[in-house]
Amino acid sequence: MKTILRGRTKEIKIDSQGVVVLIGEKINPTGRKKLAAALQEGNLDYVRDLAGSQLASGADILDVNVGVPGLDDVAMLPRVVQMLAEGFDVPLCLDTPNPRALESAIKVAPGKVLVNSVNGEEKSLSTILPIVKDYGAAVIGLVMDDSGIPADAEARVAVAGKIIERAARIGIPVEDIVIDPLVLTAGADSNAARITLQTIEIVRREFGVNINIGASNVSFGLPERDTVNQAFLALAIQAGATCAITDPVKYALFIRATDMLLGRDSFAGRYIKYFKSHPKADA
Repeated sequence: MKTILRGRTKEIKIDSQGVVVLIGEKINPTGRKKLAAALQEGNLDYVRDLAGSQLASGADILDVNVGVPGLDDVAMLPRVVQMLAEGFDVPLCLDTPNPRALESAIKVAPGKVLVNSVNGEEKSLSTILPIVKDYGAAVIGLVMDDSGIPADAEARVAVAGKIIERAARIGIPVEDIVIDPLVLTAGADSNAARITLQTIEIVRREFGVNINIGASNVSFGLPERDTVNQAFLALAIQAGATCAITDPVKYALFIRATDMLLGRDSFAGRYIKYFKSHPKADA
């Protein structure tokens, strides 16, 4: 299964048989006070710097979120998207639950974007999926619904099936749907990561779609968070995850090493090339 995204000219394929695609997470003000302040001030230079550093570190796609309380995201999200589109030839992942902000941004985004995200809630399905269809985008589907995040893998898979079915009903092809199995913090629930890994395996087997993961939640509140995140990323990639919204500065080399160990990197060429071009990773 191949999910194809585009910038102005650059094309990225999320491939169920290929290497992991890295979506840079840093243009998201959640927990990032400096970015939140920059967005409130309209300081897009800082946003541009975040984009450049992530791409230099190996990001294939940039996640873009401007969700700051009190900020007019309908006006700000397209401003940020237009600035990024002019400065970087890279596919964008538009991260907003607000359909008005999404549509205002998708109109000015070149190529084919990834929308992050829809979920199984009726309001989300009925407002976000039509925009995805109208603008020929791809979409990340979160396995949560009006009852919240299901506590077991089978229920999460059922939500994934619901999202895929509703998307198909309005003409969104299955290859344009990426499922996010969600992960909760392992410090609060010892089974959190295991349930996510089971969900990945079942979704991959039953639907064959590409699967996105975010690693940061799993380690919340735990010591040595990077170690926990790396362990989870490796297990999730082995289980079938094909893209990850994460920090490319910290994890790009690690993800390439995981691909290499899974036999996706002939003679370790991709891993070695990245290592040589990013000497800081050696430190």
